[in-house]
Amino acid sequence: MPDPAVPPTPPVALSALLAREDLGLRQIAGPTDANTVIHWVHTSEMADPYPYLLGGELLLSAGVHIPEAAGSGTYFDDYVSRIVAAGGAALGFGLAPVHDTVPRALVEACDTYGLPLLEVPPQTTFSGVARAVWQLMAQARHAELRRVTEAQQSLAAAASRPDPVRAVLRQLAQRVGGWAVLYGPEGTEVASAGRKVKETVGGSLAELADVVRPSGPGTPTSATDTAAGTHLAAYALGAGQGFVLGVAAPHRDTGDHTIASVAAVLLSLLTGEHQSGSGAARSSALVRLLLGAEPEAVAPLLGSGGWLVVHGSPDAQPCDPVAAAALGAALGSPLVDLARDVVRVLVPADREPAPQPGWTLGVSAPAAARDWPAADTQAARALARARATRTPLHRHGTHRPALTDLLSPGEAEAHARALLAPLTPPLTETLRTWLSLHGSWDRTAVALAVHRNTVRQRVARCAALLGTDLDDPDVRMELWFALRHGER
Repeated sequence: MPDPAVPPTPPVALSALLAREDLGLRQIAGPTDANTVIHWVHTSEMADPYPYLLGGELLLSAGVHIPEAAGSGTYFDDYVSRIVAAGGAALGFGLAPVHDTVPRALVEACDTYGLPLLEVPPQTTFSGVARAVWQLMAQARHAELRRVTEAQQSLAAAASRPDPVRAVLRQLAQRVGGWAVLYGPEGTEVASAGRKVKETVGGSLAELADVVRPSGPGTPTSATDTAAGTHLAAYALGAGQGFVLGVAAPHRDTGDHTIASVAAVLLSLLTGEHQSGSGAARSSALVRLLLGAEPEAVAPLLGSGGWLVVHGSPDAQPCDPVAAAALGAALGSPLVDLARDVVRVLVPADREPAPQPGWTLGVSAPAAARDWPAADTQAARALARARATRTPLHRHGTHRPALTDLLSPGEAEAHARALLAPLTPPLTETLRTWLSLHGSWDRTAVALAVHRNTVRQRVARCAALLGTDLDDPDVRMELWFALRHGER
């Protein structure tokens, strides 16, 4: 029997469908296996539905296709065997409007080929059966999402405990009902938690871990297998040190891969700290900053070279600590700050940030420690630009000499403050964004997360307070000059 092409929704147990009293379904043939599940419903009156089945279906038929002399030949054997060959999960036979009873030969064929056969009473429509399956799927999907969310929260909490690696492994093992193990770069067991498996299963899991341990281009980052009825999975950790997470469980539910992936992200960060001691260095850097040390004096604790500030905005709100940590891991830095609507990551300048699925990013120019605040401002503006232009990543442009550099910074700042004095901060920010986007109402509205009419009203208010014509290119140039120099 071919494996069904599983849809992105949990399957429905056949027993759950039979338990629906409003349907009145009754199994009259075939095995009563509690593990039988349905992935979807299909109705067909064809004598050979094989070409139209994907596998995992509850096939519904009223027997229109059955010839009068079908009971005396091999018709039902051929019909049922083709359904089984296509991977059909069960057959539902309707008692109306063609047949009053289920043909005896069909019952015998289903028993012979091991296909569950359901009797659908006259008052139950096929569409009602399909609707019940979709309802059960929706309930299962909701329960699975809740389970994954709770697991993410518990794993994140475990990562903050005194012994975070073992705490994360314990929580993962509990969530999947099995055994979780962390393998070191040499393949040795560093830590484990949960139900200890048989030696043969443990050996198979260790071999699977070797498959994903980085060995060159093309090495997979995860792999699955089965040994002695136990489901195995291995995940290469992203710290680049050769650590691997192994999971062994007696069953594999829909959300287990997501839960294990979250644990792998957390363990990637934790094992990276364990190898380099950067966790202690970051703690020391934070204490020194709080006690008054200058950023340039603290920066060597975090690593040598320049830095980039990256601002990230998740495409799906809100952002949780696990997603923020995952972004930091993808960018190659554990220096992550989670705010209400943006994640800030301090990244070594030699690690070129790349677009990340599900995120919009703004990247500063390379900066020394003393220039981190300015780089933070650059990243914020780059993120606003990325949002406005609907691009996944925007980099702050490098500074090039211009005519404005010929003026005294003090004089330029004084002129800018005098010119922009009538404007409030919201109006100033609106004007800056609008000018940077060449007067586009729509893109400015996207960048500021306001309605385009609000942008029009604010820009008109700016023109009134400044007593000038914003359609004049010379006026726009002067205002842009003021906005650039007034923010210093």
